[in-house]
Amino acid sequence: MSEFYGPTDPSAARRTLKTALDAGVTLFDTADMYGQGDNERFLAPFLAAHRDSVVIATKFGTVRAGDGSMSIRTDAAYVHQAVDASLDRLGADVIDLYYMHRRDPRVPLAESVGAMAELVQRGKVRFLGLSEVTGAELREAHAIHPITAVQSEWSLFTRDIETSLVTAAAELGGCARRAGGADPGHSPARTPAGEPGCR
Repeated sequence: MSEFYGPTDPSAARRTLKTALDAGVTLFDTADMYGQGDNERFLAPFLAAHRDSVVIATKFGTVRAGDGSMSIRTDAAYVHQAVDASLDRLGADVIDLYYMHRRDPRVPLAESVGAMAELVQRGKVRFLGLSEVTGAELREAHAIHPITAVQSEWSLFTRDIETSLVTAAAELGGCARRAGGADPGHSPARTPAGEPGCR
């Protein structure tokens, strides 16, 4: 709705969001790098109008420069900087699910996930997620703070996560949601307690 898939029609995009919500979609996923923050800004009015009905997920870690080049940054200082910027763009007091979009292997998980855990303690984030990690990285991160969700491509063409990540997630009590393939798998939902779950 903000980038990557051709020209954007804001009016059609807003109608799509409402149609999705009316059809029972409750998880809306974005990232600070989509449109260089534009997608979070675009979602802000929709989120404000339906805050009690939706789960908002966003991601940090992929940094885009003005020339279009990208880098990865997941140090503690950037984690805190990024969440405040996303909260401001979303017009929100709290982010339901906050993902590390990509991992910088130069930064220990103890530092990046430790900083993310601080966001939970401060009430800025409810639950933590990781994207494109290995099974070993998931286990290491989960030992620092519970990881609620993992977002990785799992399709007919991309099966490598089955070698370790899916097993690790299952061991830690997770459920699977496929992305990018013909089988959509399970859809995220809120459990009665309000925690993202599966159905």
